[in-house]
Amino acid sequence: MYKDQPMTKTRLTLYDTTLRDGQQTQGVQFSTPEKHRIVEALDALGIDYIEGGWPGANPTDSAFFEEVGHTRATVTAFGMTKRAGRSAANDEVLAAVMNAGTKSVCLVGKTHDFHVTTALGITLDENVDNIRASVAHIVGQGREALFDAEHFFDGYKANPDYALKCLHAAYDAGARWIVLCDTNGGALPSEVGKITAVVIASGIPGSHVGIHTHNDTEMAVATTLAAVDAGARQIQGTLNGLGERCGNANLTSLIPTLLLKEPYASKFETGVTLEALEGMTRVSRMLDEILNRVPLKQSAYVGSSAFAHKAGLHASAILKNPTTYEHIDPAQVGNRRVIPMSNQAGQSNLRRRLAEAGIDVPDTDPALPRILDRIKAREAEGYSYDTAQASFELLAREELGMLPEFFEVKRYRVTVERRKNKYNKMISHSEAVVVVKVDGEKKLSVSESMDELGNDRGPVNALSKALAKDLGPYQDMIDDMRLVDFKVRITQGGTEAVTRVIIDSEDGQGRRWSTVGVSANIIDASFEALLDAVRWKLVRDAQPA
Repeated sequence: MYKDQPMTKTRLTLYDTTLRDGQQTQGVQFSTPEKHRIVEALDALGIDYIEGGWPGANPTDSAFFEEVGHTRATVTAFGMTKRAGRSAANDEVLAAVMNAGTKSVCLVGKTHDFHVTTALGITLDENVDNIRASVAHIVGQGREALFDAEHFFDGYKANPDYALKCLHAAYDAGARWIVLCDTNGGALPSEVGKITAVVIASGIPGSHVGIHTHNDTEMAVATTLAAVDAGARQIQGTLNGLGERCGNANLTSLIPTLLLKEPYASKFETGVTLEALEGMTRVSRMLDEILNRVPLKQSAYVGSSAFAHKAGLHASAILKNPTTYEHIDPAQVGNRRVIPMSNQAGQSNLRRRLAEAGIDVPDTDPALPRILDRIKAREAEGYSYDTAQASFELLAREELGMLPEFFEVKRYRVTVERRKNKYNKMISHSEAVVVVKVDGEKKLSVSESMDELGNDRGPVNALSKALAKDLGPYQDMIDDMRLVDFKVRITQGGTEAVTRVIIDSEDGQGRRWSTVGVSANIIDASFEALLDAVRWKLVRDAQPA
């Protein structure tokens, strides 16, 4: 090979099972439209195989396969090997999988002798015959066959000859991929690597070997990489690590590692380009949005805290060179750097955050240590400014003498009533009264908690609507803002408990900001956070009259 000739990379095949194994997560159930939305995202990302589910197992999975449109990725149906005592052609469970009409079919079969005799209650030879006949049936119908070797690593450790015999039965029958499954998630990276190498040495080429791991020891990504190091060339996993019990190998972590980390970046290529990788964070958060759950902040690569630098020492170094405390550029995965404010913050953090807010303060300004002292004192009271950047900005502006007083709250009142309606059904109803002073004029606003459908939205909603109902000359500036998230935490126990409320707001420009309020009273804490939300919006969009 000539010196300047680029090294040929080995292709790794990515197989996503979010819609099947991921749906086995406790509390997760995708609708058919949600499945199609996920498929579109995976296809755009560059995934090679998308396992759509188990046709015939439930109506949602069956409906999905009836509506599968054109995809670059190979949509795959999942099922199990035929049952003993009947032919593959006459097994109705296998027939339902075949009737999905997919080009590719993945069948799970037992490779652990204990499961064959205990769970299936058949002989070891019967199980081998079931594997061989099922795969041969799929191949005979012109479909690509994958064999998921269930409990393979446990099976190999218990009876290596039998576990390998099962694999070769599938491979000799024409299976394109033999997928080694750490079904219980208890195998360690070293043993996965060694056993995968044994499989390849037994006569099944690495180009036909896949790896499917679970995360019960928090090592699913590591065990997957160990199999790749040993020669496996298909990787199975799920978005955000969804899956049974502790989840599957997390493709959201694996894919960036394969593309950005050595030796994988130089040795391998996948269907995911560096350009597509920039959408990884968006895809991850789209899934959490579908599941109606808060994204895990500490998720590698895509979490909101993945590139958050809280310590002042870290922030100072980051300003000089980001590689001091970042293993990759966050933009490579569509994420961003965060320099939060907290009681550990130094002046480097502070000035950086002020600059991001458009506030240029010289490092000699005497207000800087006052701001830091105030942040530390308030966080000791229960405030959290690393998750409420808008409230931090307002606090800093106040100390710097840069916070206009657009309005003054004179008083507020909230009432909550629980009563029976005319249908003799118990309902709740909240009403809020807010009095503000704008340009010397008092304005009283009243709002209730009922939405347009007649549903009670609670006292905080009523308070929010009342506050934003009439701010005189500033009203137009806040008409497009809305409350999008509301989080409550009790920061102390016992009779002196303190409530912290974090509110996320959004406006018509697509801006999103967070504010914090703290009080022993949840309504009062909420109102403080609401006030900050409105004030931040006015600071950004208005000037006092």
